[in-house]
Amino acid sequence: MDNLKWVLVLHLFFLLVKIQRGSCSDSFSLHQVSQQDLDRVLRLPGQDFNVSFAHFSGYVTVNEVSERALFYWFMEAVHHPSSKPLILWLNGGPGCSSIAYGEAEEIGPFHIKPDGKTLYPNPYSWNKVANILFLDSPVGVGFSYSNTSSDLLNNGDKRTTEDSLVFLLKWFERFPQYEGRDFYLIGESYAGHYVPQLAQAIVRYNRAKREKSINIKGYMVGNALTDDFNDHLGVFQFMWSAGLISDETYKLLNAFCDFQSFIHTSKQCENILERASDELGNIDPYSIFTPSCTGNVSSSNRLLKRLLRVGHVSEKYDPCTEKHSVVYFNRPEVQKALHVLAPTKWETCSEEINSNWKDSPSSVLDIYHELIHSGLRIWIFSGDTDAIIPVTSTRYDIDALKLPTVSPWRAWYDDGQVGGWTQQYEGLTFVTVRGAGHEVPLHKPKQALTLVKAFLSGNSMPTLQELRNS
Repeated sequence: MDNLKWVLVLHLFFLLVKIQRGSCSDSFSLHQVSQQDLDRVLRLPGQDFNVSFAHFSGYVTVNEVSERALFYWFMEAVHHPSSKPLILWLNGGPGCSSIAYGEAEEIGPFHIKPDGKTLYPNPYSWNKVANILFLDSPVGVGFSYSNTSSDLLNNGDKRTTEDSLVFLLKWFERFPQYEGRDFYLIGESYAGHYVPQLAQAIVRYNRAKREKSINIKGYMVGNALTDDFNDHLGVFQFMWSAGLISDETYKLLNAFCDFQSFIHTSKQCENILERASDELGNIDPYSIFTPSCTGNVSSSNRLLKRLLRVGHVSEKYDPCTEKHSVVYFNRPEVQKALHVLAPTKWETCSEEINSNWKDSPSSVLDIYHELIHSGLRIWIFSGDTDAIIPVTSTRYDIDALKLPTVSPWRAWYDDGQVGGWTQQYEGLTFVTVRGAGHEVPLHKPKQALTLVKAFLSGNSMPTLQELRNS
């Protein structure tokens, strides 16, 4: 018997004794604890450093009939996890993995070196301030799967929300020690749909049950698709004002694309986007001032047509980080360590999911109006060097909400330097992050950690005077 099995046998034996003596609550059952232990990740291939926190990965079945199962990876907080809030992080696409981006190159504790084999610790991991739950959603993304193949061709916003809610309710059954914990949703890009939609579903579920089954306190989205018209308007204005496209192309984009869906774009609009791609050249539109990954000459063309695909960093900026993830997560020993049920080809984003996406509402601004009145803490942040969902798009979105200003536009500071700008509205806070691209924690990890600390505490972004007095 290997050491893990021996530890599990002893743990379960002593737990069974406790249950028989009545010292363990009914909700904290033997089955739940054993499933937690089975999901626990002891060590990852390429991890030559120790960590002081527990982490778990595995599957939660969200539909028994079609056998849809979502893959999660959960990192407890580094210090005092029992007193820290819980964050669910979601990436977008649609069709992109939260493990690939959120965990492996943004806010997670394990990042991947260029050899595709070795890990290094992220000094700005968000599990320094919270417990972090990463979810690959919907089915067909990352390691999430369905035993009904047609499921992969019928994903959309509505079913993604429904499955994510079922996932959360079942996950809390598996981890009952987190029931009632302050809970927040955070995501970026197309998660600008996922996050408010799921927050709305949770609020309505709690209201129907007349209890806070999930103790949601708020949500935050970054460089987020919010309203197709405003976001298109902002994208084209940003590219033109940054000198990335010509006057003629700018006019054509506004004429043929402003009223288009981001997900279901007309052929005429795609032709103009193709022209804009040619004018952009081989740059990374997710971060217009940083190097692009060499060898990806056609990437800007593909990426601009799929405006919401998330971009590409590590200890120092590495535009090819995404490639390192593909190598690492396709290693059989890595999949075994993460409890992947069967060897599978892993990819950062699924073209099959993206190209077969069904329902995608043109706007989620109506959800903002509903949830602002529900008392949730709502923040929107924006990296200001992103050309995919740029700061101009987000400002148009917020302006459309017509919220009264509580605290006017001002700079916020990090280590004595301007970290970005912020404005507080009635029911919403907006924060920009200076010099960050589409994935804010990728390019500005320290400032992103400052951002999430302020969000979780409910405080404003730091002023220069506050830094001098601290």
